[in-house]
Amino acid sequence: MDIKLLVNITSRAWAIPILSSLHTGVAGRQAPLLAATGASRTAFAQSMEHLIMMGLLERNPGHGHPLRPEFRLTSLGCSAAAVAHEFQTAAGKADQDLLRRSWTLPVLTSLGTPHRFNDIKRNLPSISDRALSQSLKTMEVRSWVCRSIDDSARPPRSVYAAVNAGAVISRAAAREFRFV
Repeated sequence: MDIKLLVNITSRAWAIPILSSLHTGVAGRQAPLLAATGASRTAFAQSMEHLIMMGLLERNPGHGHPLRPEFRLTSLGCSAAAVAHEFQTAAGKADQDLLRRSWTLPVLTSLGTPHRFNDIKRNLPSISDRALSQSLKTMEVRSWVCRSIDDSARPPRSVYAAVNAGAVISRAAAREFRFV
């Protein structure tokens, strides 16, 4: 899959938790998914609509009276949901909020090997300097990214590497998403 797909998926905060929940077998109706993800109704609805527009989910009219509409994964959605579940599992309970940030996963994907700031930016042309800087700092505080200084370069440069849960997520993302 293309990295642009990951950037697009993560543009909605609850997309990864929704996909992961569907992958684990949570019923594809609104109430069970809301309970499983903990999202607000508005954010949940926006994320669901976004996933439908991307072709990862589809509406199933449902059954019963009144109709209880359901959502189900498409074939592309099944593979994306498997990866989303891998991300959720690697992050653990304490760091789920970090996965809901829009640039965390794309930045980790580019950190399969240690990179300098501009190398990461080159891999993700749509990210701003500020967003990249904030994302790296946030992940460094949570020990997902390690920043070191390359003193051999003139001027000295920062080098970023994924560590701990960030390294696990980075490897999982690198297997699935490719830079074009």
